[in-house]
Formats: sequence, C-alpha cells, structure tokens
Amino acid sequence: MENIEKDYSNLHRGLVLKYFWQVMRRFKVSFFAVIILTVSASTLDVFIPLQYLKLWNILSVNDFSVISSARLIILFVLLLNFIRWLIRRISGFSLAYFEAETIAGLREQAFSYLIGHSHSFFANNFSGSLTQRINKYARAFELITDRIMSDGLPLLVRGVGTVIAIYSLFPKYSYILGVFCVIFLLTAFIYIRFKLKYDVIASEADSKTTGALSDSIGNHSSIQLFTGHEYEKENLGEIIQEQRDKKVFNWYLWEGLSTIESFYSICIEFIIFWVVLGDWKLGLITLPVIVLMQNYLIRLIENLWSFGGIVRAYYENFADAEEMAVILGTPYEIVDKPKKEIGEIKGEIVFDDVTYIYENNNSKILDDFSLTIPAGQKIAIVGSSGAGKTTFMRLLMRLFNLTSGKITIDGIDIKSISQRNLREKISFVPQDPILFHRTLMENIRYGRRDATNEEVLVAAHLAHCDEFIDNLPNGYETYVGERGVKLSGGERQRVAIARAILKDAPILILDEATSSLDSHSESLIQDALRKLIKGKTTIVIAHRLSTVREMDRIIVIEKGKIIEDGIHEELANKKDGLYKKLWDLQAGGFDVKHRVFNKK
Repeated sequence: MENIEKDYSNLHRGLVLKYFWQVMRRFKVSFFAVIILTVSASTLDVFIPLQYLKLWNILSVNDFSVISSARLIILFVLLLNFIRWLIRRISGFSLAYFEAETIAGLREQAFSYLIGHSHSFFANNFSGSLTQRINKYARAFELITDRIMSDGLPLLVRGVGTVIAIYSLFPKYSYILGVFCVIFLLTAFIYIRFKLKYDVIASEADSKTTGALSDSIGNHSSIQLFTGHEYEKENLGEIIQEQRDKKVFNWYLWEGLSTIESFYSICIEFIIFWVVLGDWKLGLITLPVIVLMQNYLIRLIENLWSFGGIVRAYYENFADAEEMAVILGTPYEIVDKPKKEIGEIKGEIVFDDVTYIYENNNSKILDDFSLTIPAGQKIAIVGSSGAGKTTFMRLLMRLFNLTSGKITIDGIDIKSISQRNLREKISFVPQDPILFHRTLMENIRYGRRDATNEEVLVAAHLAHCDEFIDNLPNGYETYVGERGVKLSGGERQRVAIARAILKDAPILILDEATSSLDSHSESLIQDALRKLIKGKTTIVIAHRLSTVREMDRIIVIEKGKIIEDGIHEELANKKDGLYKKLWDLQAGGFDVKHRVFNKK
C-alpha cells in the first residue's frame, strides 16, 4: 500500500534524535534549564526524608527539652519543600514552553521537507497516512520528553540518591537494593528490546488503517454512486480487525512484563524487611531507620515500576517518530542543483532526444523524443491514451527526472534551474483542478500570492468567475470545501484559469482546460484564453480536437514518438494519418448525435 522502504531490524533512533536536535537546539536554554531544575527537585526528594530521620531520632528520646530542635528541623523541612515546590513550578513552565515551541518546529520541519518530495512520492503514498506521520512525529517528541523529564530523569536521580543515602547509613542494605535495581532494570530492558518488533508491527498496522480510512473517506462519492458501503465496510473491517489483533497481542506482552516486575517487587520487599527485622532484634537498627527504609523502598519500587512504562514510551514513540524520520532521511528523487536563476525568458522549448522509462514497470513512455517549440508558438499535443502526452508535460515541469536526453528553455538546461525558478515561468491549467479549502479570493490569488484584491478581481472577471461568485452569499470570501468540492467542475476550472491569468507566466500549459465547461461557458472562456495566450509559448494537451484548430502546430505522438507535425487542415486531410482518424471519429460521432437529436 505504501512505497516507503523501512529497515526496522536496526531502528534509526540516532536519525530521530538528529532531527529532533535540529529543532531542539533552537531552544536549548530552556531545555537545559528543565534538566537542571528536574535534577535539583529530585535530589531534594531524596534529601528531605533524611531530615525526618533526624526528627524521629530526636523525638525518640522522650525529652520535651528537644522540642526547639525538632521545630528547627520542621522549619528547615518547610523551607526545603517550598524550594522544591518553586523549582518544580519553574521547571513546569519551562518544560511547557520548550515542548510547545519544539513541537511547532518539528511540524514545520516535517512539512517543509515532506512537501519537497516528488510527484511520484505523493502518488505512491496516502495523504492521510503522511499527515498522520507528521502528527505522530511531533506527538512522539512530546510523549518522549514528558516521560524522560517527568519520570526517567527523576527515577535516575532518586534511584542513585536512595542507594547512596542508604549506603551512608547501612551499606549492607544499599548492596541489596543495588542488586535489585540492576536485575529489575536489566530484565525490563531485555524484555522491551525483545518486544520492540511487535511495537513496530502495531505502529505499521495503525498507519495502514489510517491510510485505508483516508482512501475510503476521500472517495465517499464513489462509494455512494456505486453502492459500495457494505463492500467498504467489510474491506475496512478486515484491516481494523488486523490492527486490533496486533494491538491486543502487543498489550498482552506488556502485561507479561508487569507480571515479572510485580513479582520482583514482592520479593525485594520481603527480603529487605526480613533482614531489617533480624538487625532490629540484634539492636543494630532503630525504629526510625526502619521507617526511613520503608519510605525509601516504597518510593524506589514506585519509580522502578514506572521504568517499564518509560522504556515502553521511549521505544513506542521512537517507532512512531521513525516513520517520519525515514521520510526526512529519504533523498529527494528530483534534486535541485541550481547553477543559475533565470529572469525574463522568451519561452523557446527544446526536447533533445528525450527518453523516459517508467521505473515501476520498466515501460518506455517517451523514446528519443525531439521537438523544438519556438518562443511564442502555440502548439497542441495530440495522441491516443497512453501515448505520452501527460508525461511530456510533467517532464517539462520537472515532476519526473529524464532517463536520458535533455530539455532546454531559451537554451538553458532545465536541470540547471531550481524547480521553484522553473515553475515560476510556467502557468498550468489542469483538466481537473483541485482547490484548497480556503476562500475563492485565496484560491485565485494562489496564482500570484502578492497580487492585490483588484488584480484578483480582474483575473476572475477575465475567466468569467464573477458570473457565479457574485451569486454566492459570501462572494469571494466563500470557502470552497475540501479539494473544491462545493463548486462544480466547470467552476473549479474557471478558478484555475483565473489563477493562470493572474500568474501571467511566459509559458502556458493547458491540459484540456475547457473540458468541464458547458457550451456557453466554453465560448466565454475561449475569448479569455485567446487574450491569455497572446505572446506566450502555449502547449495544449488536447483530448477534444475541436479545441486545437486555432493552434500554430499540432504534434501527434504515438508510443512516445512524434508521428505527425502540422496544422489542422494539413493533418485532417492526410490519408491514413492518425490525426485524421481521431478527427473523423470525434467529428463523425458529433454528426451522428446531431442527426439522432434532430430526428427526436
């Protein structure tokens, strides 16, 4: 379903950390401040119980004369608690600032790189799945940071501090606790490493479900028109059940780790207090020390118990983040090596022995294709389905890399021009325009984003958009819906033509730009197009031959080669020519329909 290759035998955690750090370092002051504050507060967590030990030792003498010393200890504890409270509050605000800024930066980083991938990349991956990867990437950072700062770092400080504190009182107990900690943590680490592959499987199943949901919801019209509700429900149900099975098995494995950890906790508590009671009987340990031991032991077990969750969150969220990191680490298929930025151009286009082989099935779409289009010339590209018309257009716009040969504009190889600079020189009107879920004003202005409102209105008028926009309650501030679904096909196409008029680039590509218009609208648009193409190098990808009669040249291609080149009258009268066959088929079909209609 997806074409992004992944090697999960060696997870790219270093790669994830690299991309995280690229954003984190912009806020490193707050990051290190959180670390220092967290370590300080956790150190106080270990130090404060020692003050209570002093208090219990003083009170155990049953002498009321020591009350003033006891109160001093209580006041000192109050001061320590207040300092710890203040540190945690500052740490909390610092962490909130650091996470919010970094998460926003990670989303921008992921989107900025993702959107630069090639046309093929997006054709091979679900948009919903890619969106989820960006969200999971940023969310993974938040969850990892939360667990490390709230649990992981405090656990490390408290664990080490507890063992040191107990060692200063009774070394024997610190040895027991130290061995317990090592066994506990080592078991959790090994178990979670074993379970890691199942986390990845569960994460992949989640992405697969999201992609399937996005595909079905995005094609809701087809589901309704072809009564595919039950089919989609069954098909999606299988994918959801597959995800459920993998998720449940993953959760069962976590329950296995919890079972082992709880067994360890019961054992250490029994061992410690069995030894403590023996030492108390021999008078080697006092009751206040036993209370302190219990306090430390309970806290230590609670912290160690959360270690499994910390490591679990670490690996699970790294697996989530890795899906995006793989994309960030995937080189662009089409790489800019800009040697020059071209300014004003005349618009001469030359295809010089261009060959393009489609990698997926190794089929040759264009074969030693050569064509020169003088600046300002208007040509039509005609051919049967699969002849290479669309590939011709995409290669010119560098949506694909050439297999061999070269394409030049005014003698400059387009590979030496940045994609951005190249596409600034080309206006493109697709056969099926897709709009943003934004206002009509914003969608038209996308052709030239620095255009004034007045310039947008002029372009809309020339494209006859105002004829339907003026009838909308909110006019140009009307939102068009996802992919422009609130507009008809003809209205979307007029918006696309308005964009091209506004952009006013020297090269114009029309992919059957009037195919979705009714006869009245088409006649109006044809007049706008005549003004638009004046003085521009124009390429019309033609499906309806009635739209190409006014072109300077008609290029007929078949199986990736030019087989005819001429004007309409010449090609339409060429015996056994492909253009003549296509023209007779379309014109004849129109005559038959016309006669049938008149008879009725």
